[in-house]
Amino acid sequence: MLPLASAAHRLHGSVARDIGIAILAGRTPPGTVLPGEIAASATHAVSRTAYREAIRILSAKGLVESRPKAGTRVSERGRWNLLDPDILAWAFETDPGEAFIRDLFELRRIVEPAAAELAALRRSARDLARMAAALDGMARHGLAVPAGRAADQAFHHAILEATGNAPLVALSSSIAASVTWTTIYKQRRRALPRDPLPEHRALYEAIEAGEGALARARMAELIRLALADTESSMAE
Repeated sequence: MLPLASAAHRLHGSVARDIGIAILAGRTPPGTVLPGEIAASATHAVSRTAYREAIRILSAKGLVESRPKAGTRVSERGRWNLLDPDILAWAFETDPGEAFIRDLFELRRIVEPAAAELAALRRSARDLARMAAALDGMARHGLAVPAGRAADQAFHHAILEATGNAPLVALSSSIAASVTWTTIYKQRRRALPRDPLPEHRALYEAIEAGEGALARARMAELIRLALADTESSMAE
């Protein structure tokens, strides 16, 4: 199972999450200077060491920047690592906004069809076995529960790994997280409007057959239908 976010359960992870959500929700906008270390650690009821570690986490994700004598300031949005799995998780804990969701699908339309084509040409028996196991997990659990969504993540991850392209593989956690969070988002008020498993199976069959152009087309169609489902949910 790929993590939606890091498994940090320590205090600094919780503080980073709380501050990160406030930034992504717009409650702490870019340019805001965060309270000093003493006041902030008291507010969050943690040690100064834990608060400093939380700021270090946020800084690594591009959400804040600290400078001597100037304090810690929320960075401009262009500096945020929006593909970081933690940031994706925090964004969807509030309302990420329709524009951001459409941006994620646009990214998927750029990356995943080409990846599916490469996977069809380069996949190994091990890659196919991982995809098949993920499909079995999706069928067994369904996407309404975490186990089914983890299988969906694993399927998309296996496709990117099958490309053998290291930069594409580096995107796998981000792509998998965006797949899962948009799936959760579109069923927040009602059950999924349709079963997406047939499109996943059709895609797998194209990759298994080594049909690159067909795999590209089927991945594009899978993403198109997923976006349509999400837009239907946003319209409610």
